Amino acid sequence: MNEHPAAPQGDPTHDALHAAPTEQIDVRTGEMAGRGHDPAGRPTTRTSSGHVIEDGPDGPGPAPYVTVVLPCFNEGAHVLQEIDRVSAVLEASELTYELLCIDDASTDDTLEVLRGAQQRYPHVRVLPFRRNGGSGTARRIGTQQARGEIVVWTDADMTYENERIPELVRILRDDPTYDQVVGARTTEEGTHKWARVPAKWLIRKIAEWLTKTRIPDLNSGLRAFRREVSLPYLRLLPAGFSCVTTITIAFLSNQHDIRYVETTYAKRAGVSKFHFVSDAYRYILQVLRMVMYFDPLKVLMPPALWLVAIGLVKAVVDMVRHPFYFPASTVLLVVSGIMIASLALLSDLVVRSRDGV
Repeated sequence: MNEHPAAPQGDPTHDALHAAPTEQIDVRTGEMAGRGHDPAGRPTTRTSSGHVIEDGPDGPGPAPYVTVVLPCFNEGAHVLQEIDRVSAVLEASELTYELLCIDDASTDDTLEVLRGAQQRYPHVRVLPFRRNGGSGTARRIGTQQARGEIVVWTDADMTYENERIPELVRILRDDPTYDQVVGARTTEEGTHKWARVPAKWLIRKIAEWLTKTRIPDLNSGLRAFRREVSLPYLRLLPAGFSCVTTITIAFLSNQHDIRYVETTYAKRAGVSKFHFVSDAYRYILQVLRMVMYFDPLKVLMPPALWLVAIGLVKAVVDMVRHPFYFPASTVLLVVSGIMIASLALLSDLVVRSRDGV
């Protein structure tokens, strides 16, 4: 074993070294807390996950009760109107709030408009993305970085009744039995209305059948929920529009009560980012994926039992027509049903053995 030799007693060099005064290190508390300034001199907060949020001149202020997450992508022409609308209604209420505006790598002047709004609206915070991640990514990260107990999702396209945000929040505040309140739209004003209405109806009916719950509006973008309840489900959110569908099904599948409040839906300002064919396909996949995540037997066992039943009936018919002869199609039906049923049972076992949600 190698050891450092002990300094001889009375060594003047050793004594002088340890007697030297210790230099004081200047530590700035704000930097240790993640506070700083960007190159333009704006106050910023660096979160534990590495995201940099730009604050107004007075900083983020005390933690609010409500955080409104507002994803923005090329909404520069009207996002200021939306900020004014949300801020006005919340200022008139008794609720403390912050408005977390997320610029999803816009190619227009959206980010400049948001930064300018910080000078007029002290509760506005800006989280700029350098790469476009989609509305689901913006909402997920915004919810993770929210400081409010209640998180509100809405859009910056002037479609939703944002004047009713305090109403949604008060329902959660006054009734602890609900974990989410959704603004259920009574009209459809989106693009491709002729195709969106039947497609949304079909997807909603599939979700209702799978969750055994009536869902007036499966993919409304206006909703308020308890942040603490939502945190375990955020990792399930996809990057696109179906994130709202995901959080609805996640809450319902795990026995969190949702209340629906009827709202109107206005014509969109600007250009829609919704692509009917690809986004509708993703909606259907996401509904099936979420129910598979929570209750795979409900998705896999019905087709498995039908295949086995059809195969057995066909086997009886084959036996009558050609004794002791079973065509390959009959065997394939039965074996396919048994394989899917086995997969369903194995998936259910995995779900039940999983820790957490």
